[in-house]
Formats: sequence, structure tokens, C-alpha cells
Amino acid sequence: MCGRYRLSRRKQMLEERFGASGEDDWMPRYNIAPTQLVPVVRQHPKAPRRDLSLLRWGLIPSWSKDASGAAPAINARSETVATLPAFRDSFQSRRCLIPADGFYEWQKRGSAKQPYGFEVDGGELFAFAGIWDRWKNPQGQWIRSCSILTTTPNVVTSAVHDRMPVILDPNDYDLWLDPGMTNTAAVMEMVRPFDARRMRSYPVSSRVNQVQNDDAECSTPLTSEEAPQGELFG
Repeated sequence: MCGRYRLSRRKQMLEERFGASGEDDWMPRYNIAPTQLVPVVRQHPKAPRRDLSLLRWGLIPSWSKDASGAAPAINARSETVATLPAFRDSFQSRRCLIPADGFYEWQKRGSAKQPYGFEVDGGELFAFAGIWDRWKNPQGQWIRSCSILTTTPNVVTSAVHDRMPVILDPNDYDLWLDPGMTNTAAVMEMVRPFDARRMRSYPVSSRVNQVQNDDAECSTPLTSEEAPQGELFG
């Protein structure tokens, strides 16, 4: 599961990194939570360009009667994303990139849970494999929402959690975004655990447990005195 993540870069850096543009602004965030608006990169269906816009994190299928199921739909399991009705159509033709530069998972330690931060290439920008949909609420307003795919963990994440978000290889961005690519088998080849050699994990402050805490301290590695059993990096 991926229930919190970090995106501490400004909009200009996202546009440059992912070759996208859009009118929605973005300020650095360190504790992004479900149902909040998040930057998403999508391929324009009729023009050779990528759009960067804010979507609600927690996918609401277009056929839903209400938004009550959106919070649990922050993640879609890669093993069933191509077959479950809630995700099937989006996976086939509405795939997206969800930029991030870190994410969090919690490890059970007795009755408590220790949060850990995870980074790629020392904190560089990367992209979760995402899907999106549009839904019209009872007031007639269109709401665009998204979900992050998850998969089995690599050796870095397995020490903390039994799932990890799907992190895409940049070489796969074009194919993943292409709405004309409907070959499910070919798309599924991109959905795999990320190279553990390019990742690191470290314990962080329990401040990240509270959604209202959203600053750099949420993702700062604990010192050797603060870390559980002196552990700094997994």
C-alpha cells in the first residue's frame, strides 16, 4: 500500500522533468494524503503533448453513484487492475504518471508503528504508475481522480511492508501514457518491483502520522539516537 508520499519540487521542475505543462500551480509538499489534489501527468488524446494538472487522489469510477469508495481506491493492485470493474477501463486507456520524490510506509513494532521514508536515486524525482477517471457529482461538476498501482515489494521495501508502489522506468513513460496502447499484456510488463539497488529507506519522525504536519521535518531521517535500535538505513 502507498498511503502517503512526498513531492517537494515546484511546478517548473515537474514540467521540465516530465515534459508537461498546465495551468494548475503546485507548491512543495512533504506529507501528501488521500483525497487531496495531486499533480498528475497525462497524455493529451488528440495532440502530441503532455498535460500537468491536479487530480483528486482516490479514484472514483465514472459509473459510481457517489464518492464514498474513493478513499480506499487510493491504490490499485497490479495483480487485479486489469480485471476489476473499478479499475479495468482506466488501466486500458487512462493511464498517468504521478510524480513524487519520496513515499512513506509504516512498520509494526509491537503495538506501535514506525514510519519509514523511501527514496529513489538519493531523492530524485520519479513517477508512480497511475490510472485516472472522471466522475460527475450530483451537482453536475466533473471530478477527475487517480489511483497509484502497487506490486510485490523489493528487498528494500519488504523489510517494512508487504507491498510497494509501482515506480516506472523513465524509458516506459511514453508507452505507459499512450492511450492507444491497449495491449494489456504489454502494459503489464512495465508493472514490476523497482530496482532495489536504486532505493534507500530510513526511519522518520512520527510527525508524518498527522496529516496536518506538512514540512521537511516529516521526511528528515532520524538521528542514530532517535532511530529504533540505532537503525538509520534499510
